Amino acid sequence: MKIAIVGAGIIGVTTAYELAADGHEVTVYERHGAAALETSFANAGVVAPGYVTPWAAPGMPAKVARYLFSRHAPVRVCWPIAAHEVGWMMRWRRACELDTYLANRARLHRLAFYSRHRLHQLTEDLQLEYDHSTGYMVLLRSEKDRKLVQPGLQVLRDAGVKFAEVDAEQARVLEPALNPDTPFAGAIHLPDDEVGNCRQFALLLKNQAQALGAKFEFNATVAPLDPALPTQLRVTLGEDATPQLRRFDAVVVCSGLGAAALLRPVGIKVPLAAVHGYSISAPIREPLNAPRSGLMDERYKVSISRLGNRVRVAGSAEIGGQPNQKRPSAINTLYKVLGDWFPGAAQLANTGAAVQEWKGARPMLPDGPPVLGATHAPGIWVNIGHGSSGWALACGSARAVADLISARPAEVDLEGLGVERLES
Repeated sequence: MKIAIVGAGIIGVTTAYELAADGHEVTVYERHGAAALETSFANAGVVAPGYVTPWAAPGMPAKVARYLFSRHAPVRVCWPIAAHEVGWMMRWRRACELDTYLANRARLHRLAFYSRHRLHQLTEDLQLEYDHSTGYMVLLRSEKDRKLVQPGLQVLRDAGVKFAEVDAEQARVLEPALNPDTPFAGAIHLPDDEVGNCRQFALLLKNQAQALGAKFEFNATVAPLDPALPTQLRVTLGEDATPQLRRFDAVVVCSGLGAAALLRPVGIKVPLAAVHGYSISAPIREPLNAPRSGLMDERYKVSISRLGNRVRVAGSAEIGGQPNQKRPSAINTLYKVLGDWFPGAAQLANTGAAVQEWKGARPMLPDGPPVLGATHAPGIWVNIGHGSSGWALACGSARAVADLISARPAEVDLEGLGVERLES
């Protein structure tokens, strides 16, 4: 089949590779000048399937309300907030009901564990070398934090996730560079989880897709789909180019937030909203003072990842506000958490080093899981709405969509992950 993919983030690139590997003629259209320049660019890099859960969870609305008055809030609603974001939050609030949450959590876990398996397959089969490290630890600052994570630990047990509850002394053996002056109650250690550089992986897999014949068209603008001919794309290449009509047998929309506008003319309403996250990335000053792998501060929901010779600190979930403006308090929280746990690990801005401060939009659906597969528009497929878990879900989502397009059953249960969920 002749297949177009719209979007070259981690979702679009993995989808392109899987379809090209299946023998399809693939063309990828990306509005930026390179792959993985938006949500995939500087995310946390965490691949921890047991911790992939919906943001829509029981008790979350009350937590968000309390966070309004917190200096280092992990979740924040910012002003101004658009009408569609208000509507999204109303749907999100309804999805916080226990039964809905449990169903969506199970869907995410199935996909996340399958996706990690596929990630490992691709890394091994293609001998991809990118910055990554094995092991993940959740740091618990107090006994209160320890008690609050217990229900989540039961979820991990039920899912068969290997983990250990360790005290502070044992945690310092696993991560010797932890600040000796920061007291804490203990940690949860997950030896099979990992962190990896999402953008590096995306660029390597893009090269593999190109070797299989996939074409990548950058600086490309794709017009909203035509209801009469949905698989005929109107594409503009470059700023001043004349739009071109290009026909395909199928189109896979992987364009993140842009998916809603593309799909609206063919009657597919996708309630996506941008939930922004932040990260700082800095060169490691002294390897012995840096983390060995990945950690998360449970109280502040901030991760610290070792990515080769750099350390990345990522966190915050922010809806509303000005998309192109970084909120100083969110960035300050990242520096605070890094200083609490690994002071001296990174060469920060005040040392003259090149520190990358990043804000990225996560395309999130109100109830949490992504939407994969066929739509009611002939030839139109979707792989969208992965939110903050795109890196953890990408490889499995792509393989599942490729199987469906090739009329094969997916290797993972896709119950509740189809477009029909949006219409229920």
